[in-house]
Amino acid sequence: MLKKSLVLMSISAAFFAQAQDVSILRNTVDVYSSTPMVGSSKFNAMAGANGALGGDASSLLTNPAGLGVAISGEVSGTLSIAGNKNKSTWAGSTVDYSKTNTDLGNIGAIMSFPLMTESGWKFINIGINYSNQSLDNYVESPGSSNVIKDFTDKSASLAGHAYNRYGNLSKTSFGVGANYNHNLYIGAGFNFFNASIDQYDTAAFKSLSDGSMEYFDRQNTPMFERSSGFSASLGVIGKLSPNFRIGGAIETPTFWRIDRDYRFYNDPDFGDGAGTESRDLTTPFKATVSAAFVASKNFSLNVDYTLGLTRPKYKVVTGVESELNSFFKDNYKNVSEVRIGAEYRLQQFRLRGGYSYVSNPFDALTVSQVNPDASTSDQSYSNMMLNSRNLASLGLGYDFKSFYVDASYQYVTSKYSNPFLRGIETGNPSTDTAYYSPDRIMSSDYFAVSEVKNNRNNFFITFGWKF
Repeated sequence: MLKKSLVLMSISAAFFAQAQDVSILRNTVDVYSSTPMVGSSKFNAMAGANGALGGDASSLLTNPAGLGVAISGEVSGTLSIAGNKNKSTWAGSTVDYSKTNTDLGNIGAIMSFPLMTESGWKFINIGINYSNQSLDNYVESPGSSNVIKDFTDKSASLAGHAYNRYGNLSKTSFGVGANYNHNLYIGAGFNFFNASIDQYDTAAFKSLSDGSMEYFDRQNTPMFERSSGFSASLGVIGKLSPNFRIGGAIETPTFWRIDRDYRFYNDPDFGDGAGTESRDLTTPFKATVSAAFVASKNFSLNVDYTLGLTRPKYKVVTGVESELNSFFKDNYKNVSEVRIGAEYRLQQFRLRGGYSYVSNPFDALTVSQVNPDASTSDQSYSNMMLNSRNLASLGLGYDFKSFYVDASYQYVTSKYSNPFLRGIETGNPSTDTAYYSPDRIMSSDYFAVSEVKNNRNNFFITFGWKF
């Protein structure tokens, strides 16, 4: 039986318990504070490592100075086939889920303008890049027959829980790059973001008397967000020698406007109904440093390091934004990413590979939890909600001179602890977080925490034309 909550053991735990919604915390970092990194197949095969190499429109994803490296016009389109698999384990049981999405992953174009002057400026290039990725992610956790909830008219055991997210995240960038004497490249870009998120948070209970299932939606879910954002970027690439290049880029925070529709339940003034709200979010300021080794026209190697210099911050309108900001102030770690990519050319063939690592965005968090045997305890987790991510990639391409075809594959892995179930009926719509079915209210002072292993298998194919 779910019992009254224990005294939490840390300040971080208190903030975590008070935060409005696990989904909001996760999406703030995983969706709004991340950068879409689906570029051309070449870019994806090299794990996004091109900050000191550049040469195509995907440079707008890392360093706009890479636009200046191009010496001809180019246009390309990339088909994305993204496979997502979650394996969630709790109470000795595991639930698997797999889904594959096929979509337009990237469109890029560069217009190159040679400068017929006696100065050192050789080219002015204009680039546009559209990057798109699926946000679909379904995490279903098993239940336990030992965890019992006594309702007024019946008792039921926890049968499971699901976080269900549908949506897309896109980044459209416009930029200009310049080439000075084939030794120095500078660039600037403007980035426009759009996100669409449908988020569900559902718990299931099984009647002990007749075995029937009853489903409960968390207060203020499902929620539907339609959001837009803006950022700007500046970059530079310089040649230290014919074989060595270094690069640097900065991207301003993304300034998001998040418009949300949601369902609410059991409001004493309005009953069940639909609500709307808007929030302004500022995501971290980012800086990238890069180095590249170009041994010859046949081999190149690039290393990028990106660091978030600030933390997510909501504009405070109500106490909810204050709680969210307090959580990020106390528990958020500046996210860093390392990307390594290489390309080898053998006549018209292109062989590519890469690796990237993204750090864990959160400090360890302590929560009061219900265990599968119905006991309760305080437990600390170093990988709560999100964790570090590893990506390995490879690719193959063929250059037909004016036309080219590239293909790439990425394998992405992450493991994290997934908190669910906690929700408190307060009688105040602004603070109520309980779960509601058409007939009953489910209130729990405790989280249950499953272990989730996420694997992603992404395939890309690009068709391009140089002119």
